[in-house]
Amino acid sequence: MFWVQFGVLLLAIYVGIRVGGMGLGLIGGTGVTIFTFAFGMNPGNPPIDVMLIIIAVVAASATLHAAGGLVYMVQLAERLLRSHPKYIVFLAPFCSYVLTMAVGTGHAVYMLQPIIADVSYKTGIRPERPMAVSSIASQMGITASPIAAAVTSYLAMALKAGYHLSLFNILCVTVPATFIGWVLAALWSLRRGKDLDKDTEFQKKMEDPSFRSQLEETVTLLNEKISNRAKNSVLIFFAGVLAIVMIAVFKLAPVFNGKALSMTIVVQIVMLTTGAVLMLYSRVKPADIAASSVFKAGMAAVIAIMGIAWMSDTFIDANKEFLVANMQAMVSQYSWLFALAMFAVSAFVKSQAATLLIMVPIGLTLKIPQNLLIGMIPACYAYFFFCFYPSDLSAISFDRTGTTRIGSYLFNHSFMIPGLIGVGAATLVGYIIGAFFLKI
Repeated sequence: MFWVQFGVLLLAIYVGIRVGGMGLGLIGGTGVTIFTFAFGMNPGNPPIDVMLIIIAVVAASATLHAAGGLVYMVQLAERLLRSHPKYIVFLAPFCSYVLTMAVGTGHAVYMLQPIIADVSYKTGIRPERPMAVSSIASQMGITASPIAAAVTSYLAMALKAGYHLSLFNILCVTVPATFIGWVLAALWSLRRGKDLDKDTEFQKKMEDPSFRSQLEETVTLLNEKISNRAKNSVLIFFAGVLAIVMIAVFKLAPVFNGKALSMTIVVQIVMLTTGAVLMLYSRVKPADIAASSVFKAGMAAVIAIMGIAWMSDTFIDANKEFLVANMQAMVSQYSWLFALAMFAVSAFVKSQAATLLIMVPIGLTLKIPQNLLIGMIPACYAYFFFCFYPSDLSAISFDRTGTTRIGSYLFNHSFMIPGLIGVGAATLVGYIIGAFFLKI
């Protein structure tokens, strides 16, 4: 019966992926219904804490977007890129990585991608080099962000399971690991592909006047006038993020009945407060916040995570004894195999938070040590593998030279090798840090 139920789980995930977006959550909810009524399983627990964290962070990030703060941040990044265009293969992923760390979502990279492509071409650098690694770095920044759903999801699950760890314990592993990962991917990207003046395919395209003319158009945000309120909104947002980090590091959470307030609650209330201050200071209309692309993407993620995590929790709870009996010996002897399993799941589930919500409960059930489990967090990013994630597709679209692309075969796309190098190196470094330096 386990394998029949497992087949239903895989089928639901497959259909959800094909539908995409919040459809993954709706299909996941259908899976819970099938497990409950057809197999007599007791429904698991929906990830309420995680969902509330995502909602609070998305609300604050969307308010920052509506206030013009996100445009200002991208404008600062553009100034850096245009001031040092020869180093764009390193500076572009750096900006993408930092943007994601700052706002907790990789969707911020969309505004930066056309600028990266423009600067690359105008400098004579093959745009594929910075474009591909920037897309990878933007997603690797998720597990390095103190307000990203993936990080806060892990924290919420570990605390609920009775483990004593903090946001700082996670970030002291994921930040250096992911940073080293994308730097190594950028190093490899320095010489990838032919230079534009030696690329016969590109030179043939340049014979077309219309193709040549569209490349000469300059894409920039430097002409955008940014108000002082928009600029100050960035400071307000960062003040909120910094407050969360300080509360976590210095254990400043208030104590009630001898127990400190959970960091999951701290993140929720601080980010909601940050959003409120931003809205009142910037005089942003609530309707504009709801219309933000950041808000829409975030709410779709909430539905997706709700359904897929609820279905997975139902399946794991019902089959906990079977899973432990068959997997614990193998994983306890070769714990790094769990990172491979996490990577495989992420290749199909287009969300690092959703991947962790599926896999971490299994890891906790198998009693994998927390320091090793934290070290394997970078392996939850593998959805570059099939090149169907929006940041990858938008990178292809914004590269007007056509050098960033999906190849003739399914796997020979521009993001494969940078992704494998970045995630592989980050997971290895994270595992080493967790094993030898992280004390919980």
